[in-house]
Amino acid sequence: MARKIIRRKAIGPARKKKKDSFLVRKLKLFGLVLGIVLLLFSVAYHYREGLAYYFSYKTEKVLKQEQKARKLAIIRNFQILSKHKNKAIGIDVSEYQGNIDWPKVKWIDYDYEINFVLIRATAGNDRVDAQFEKNWENLKRKKMIRGAYHYYRPNENSLQQANFFIKNVKLKKGDLPPVLDIEKLPKNQSLDSLKVGLKRWLVRVENYYGIKPIIYSGDKYFTTFLEKQFSDYTFWIANYSVFDEKIDKSWQFWQFTENANVDGIKGNVDLNIFNGTKNQLKYLTIGN
Repeated sequence: MARKIIRRKAIGPARKKKKDSFLVRKLKLFGLVLGIVLLLFSVAYHYREGLAYYFSYKTEKVLKQEQKARKLAIIRNFQILSKHKNKAIGIDVSEYQGNIDWPKVKWIDYDYEINFVLIRATAGNDRVDAQFEKNWENLKRKKMIRGAYHYYRPNENSLQQANFFIKNVKLKKGDLPPVLDIEKLPKNQSLDSLKVGLKRWLVRVENYYGIKPIIYSGDKYFTTFLEKQFSDYTFWIANYSVFDEKIDKSWQFWQFTENANVDGIKGNVDLNIFNGTKNQLKYLTIGN
C-alpha cells in the first residue's frame, strides 16, 4: 500500500509588532516634556505672589537660613498672607516653643505685624502648660491681644476640666474669649456623650467669664461632628490644605500652617488669620 505523504505548511517566525518610527518617538518625548513644563508653569502661576515675595530682596536673609525642604511651605505662607493683607494675623504657642524672647516677637518677616497670640493654658483636668504663666505675663507687659486655650481630653470629666481651666486662667478686659481645643475622638464613650461633655464645658466657662467661648478644631472634625450642633459658637479652624488659600466665611480664625518662623521663637510656630481687621478683633475681646 502506498504511504500517503502529508505535507505540512512551513510556519514562519511570528510577525513582530511594528516599532514606532523615529519621528513618532520624538513626538512622544516632546509631548511628555511639554506636559511637565506646562504643569510646572501652572504651579508657578498659582503661587506667583508667594514666589515673588519669596525671591524678593525682603526675604534674602531668610532664604539663607531656611532649609530647601521648607521652601514650598514658606511660599504657601506668603501666598496666603498676601491675600489677607487687611486681616489681623496671629500665632499660637505652647511649652513646645520653649522660652520665647517676647520683645522680638512682632513681625512676620517685617511685612506682616503679629496682632494677637493664643496660648495653651491647660490640658485635661490636671495639666498646666509649663510655659503658660510666663507667656501670659510677658504678653500682658507687651500689651498685645492675648487669649488662652484648653486642650480637651475626651475621656476625662468635662466639668472637672472646665473648673481646672477656670482655676488657672484669669482673663481680663482686652483678652480674647476662652478657647476650647477639641481634636480627638473618645475611646470609651459615644459621640453623643462627647458632645454633651463639650457643651457642659462651654456653658460652665461661659457662665464664669461672662463671654461665649471659641471652639478650636480641625476642618474635618468641625464639618463632621461640630458644625451643626455648635453652630452658634465662634470657630477657630486648622486647615493646612495646599488647595485652600482664603479663609472660609464660617471661620472666625484660620490656622493655615504649623511651619512658620518668627523672630524670638525657636523652631516652627503656627500662623493664624482672623476673619476681620485688627480693630474688629478688639470688638471680640472681653469688655468691648
